[in-house]
Amino acid sequence: MANSPRFPVNRRSFLAGSAAMIATPAIAQDVNDGSTVEIESDITSNVRRNISSFRTLDWRPYFSDLNNGAILVDIDSRALHYWQENGNYRLYPSSVPLTDDLTRRGRTKVTFKDPEPDWRPTPSMKERNPEWPDYVPPGPDNPLGTRALHLSWTYYRIHGTHDTRKIGRRSSNGCIGLYNEHIEELYGLAEVGTQVLLI
Repeated sequence: MANSPRFPVNRRSFLAGSAAMIATPAIAQDVNDGSTVEIESDITSNVRRNISSFRTLDWRPYFSDLNNGAILVDIDSRALHYWQENGNYRLYPSSVPLTDDLTRRGRTKVTFKDPEPDWRPTPSMKERNPEWPDYVPPGPDNPLGTRALHLSWTYYRIHGTHDTRKIGRRSSNGCIGLYNEHIEELYGLAEVGTQVLLI
């Protein structure tokens, strides 16, 4: 006959107990004398996240219509929103520029769809990183991943990346990065002329 648990646990008590543990200051034991020391630390403020703030958006406050589709990149939440002309919606986690001075905001559009992007560092990238190669051909080592959507702003693209650690982070030199499978999907949906807004 199985023993019933002495302290039954349900979802509500588990969540309440977990919340109490998180809110409780950590106690550490000094290995030399066995005394305890309270560590003042709110662990919730120290956790660094590398995922996007996934929240859906309505396109109407940002675009007057969906002619040729519309892409909105929210730099702060690190998410790319895409609406097809018929209103179908996609939401993708993205990498965004590393610093505010590398970030460009405003309206642009897709000017070229590159099925096999090659990569050359911009002059400012090369200045910051002189050890970088001058050219990387299409392939597995290419920083632009498997597809790229060129924007009307010089040097700016929405592209894939093989370094999946970058997604959900401030990690790019100005471009917007997606997982390769996501840029391949977006590449198939977006058109030359698709509206793009970075906010």
